[in-house]
Amino acid sequence: MEPHPTKLGYDDIEAAAERIAGRVRPVAIAPADAPDDGSPGIWLALEFLQHTGTFKARGAQNFLQTHREAGSLPDSGVTIASGGNAGMACAWAARSQRVPATVFLPATAPTVKVDKLRGYGADVRLVGEQYADALAACQAFAESSGALLSHAYDNPLIAAGAGTLLIEIHRQLPQLDTVVVAVGGGGLFAGIATAAAHYGVRVVAVEPRNCRALHAALAAGTPVDVAVDSVAADALGARRVTELALVAAHAADSVSVLVSDEEIVATRRALWAEHRLAVEHAAATAMAALTSGAYRPAPGERVCVVLCGANTDPADLTK
Repeated sequence: MEPHPTKLGYDDIEAAAERIAGRVRPVAIAPADAPDDGSPGIWLALEFLQHTGTFKARGAQNFLQTHREAGSLPDSGVTIASGGNAGMACAWAARSQRVPATVFLPATAPTVKVDKLRGYGADVRLVGEQYADALAACQAFAESSGALLSHAYDNPLIAAGAGTLLIEIHRQLPQLDTVVVAVGGGGLFAGIATAAAHYGVRVVAVEPRNCRALHAALAAGTPVDVAVDSVAADALGARRVTELALVAAHAADSVSVLVSDEEIVATRRALWAEHRLAVEHAAATAMAALTSGAYRPAPGERVCVVLCGANTDPADLTK
């Protein structure tokens, strides 16, 4: 039996924050611009500076540290299926726990992520064309090897670790009104939204038009399968959102918006051209909600955009 609850509460996020303290980098917050009118403006949470390049390090540390404390971390290590980022975080955390990590990725995973995974010492296995293919292979491996099965996003420990990000943001911006976050499978969103509900902060969930797992679930009232076709699909390409995310969306003051691939690409290039921030398409997806007008802050609204990852090849930023 896994040492975690079946649902997510703010107390789980507080416990995660205590558990991973000193094991992850505290998030840096910076203003996007200096407003001429003295308004609060837009703030950027630079979580792409996190270990392994994404927020995923938080959940991975919380997951493995909890299992270590519970005595349920096997010598055969941990296994995970991932588009790349969760696998890197898992491999990094496993290395700190001195256990092996076997990571399953779609064959379409970016080379930069595969190379980094191997650099963390992971046994990398490329299977199929989509995340679901890698997940099926990972589950079979866990059953045959006895390795601890982790998940890229559908686990309360993973989501609770991700939610610690908002605790840190709120500590630095106590008057925060709104946090803007990209959504894939919903681990980051579930954690952020659960913490946001505690603080009375609105959450804007941003997805590519053709990777709209949360948006579709909100419309249907239940998680449903969606098509996956986006420039940001390597990080946001989940076929369906988690039940944890859907529950968190209903509990929080949340808004779901969609942006096009063209808007994501343009925003990613603008973040580099105007701020010298080299981020992956998933991070640009969150910012694209503002640059495209998909979400328009009210006058005086204090907004923080989570720039969630930077595992990207910067070679195309100036093309």
